Amino acid sequence: MGECLVTLAQAISCHSFRFHLYIRRDIIAASSHDIDQEFPALILAAGASSRFGRPKALLSLNGHVGGSQTLLDCAIGQGRVLSRDVRVVCGAWYPLIRFCCRVQPSRWVPVADWREGMSASLGAGIRSLGPQVKGVFVLVADQPLLDEDALRAFGEAARGFPRLPAAADYGRRPGVPAYLPRWLWPQVLGLGGDQGAGRLLMEAKATRFIIPGVHDDIDTPEDWVRVRELLNQTSQQARRFPN
Repeated sequence: MGECLVTLAQAISCHSFRFHLYIRRDIIAASSHDIDQEFPALILAAGASSRFGRPKALLSLNGHVGGSQTLLDCAIGQGRVLSRDVRVVCGAWYPLIRFCCRVQPSRWVPVADWREGMSASLGAGIRSLGPQVKGVFVLVADQPLLDEDALRAFGEAARGFPRLPAAADYGRRPGVPAYLPRWLWPQVLGLGGDQGAGRLLMEAKATRFIIPGVHDDIDTPEDWVRVRELLNQTSQQARRFPN
């Protein structure tokens, strides 16, 4: 009888532990979901790629770590380093890019007036966000060499101080990737034409972060040749020295 009681007590204790473990997992999952809702990421990919001559977002990153993917697939992956709620602001090449991407974002945000420039993309992205959002990360689709560890550190710092604007350090100016706290949004929505948020970030004295890869963006076919070679080198090194 005593052995039965011990066994029953052990079973209850084990069941209680599992029950609390499940609750703990649910709490952690809910907490992560709340954080993602409070700090989403926007990928700006609405431009016509006029200097490049074809949609940059669909360039194939053959040889990149993880196999073949498009430039936009890569950008969505970068966004997910910052948040699971990743939204792609699209325009000129939509819906083509939606159907050609292997990785799908949380939401596609079409911009009817994408020809007006960067300000229209930022405005559409911000207007797509709900009242619970404390701030938003902004990335572009043509920086495939961003350092993931530096990007993750940038995201953690921004979430830790949600009222402080933050951005990548370009030397004399701040730039994308950037973090825009909610109080700055009215000024962002007041921008016009091809204005980005760089001036506002400068005036707000945004905290700047060194994020390797920000200077390796793709505007022209020549840029693409150079960046693709760097991607190939990165892939070869990763195969030679696997984690």
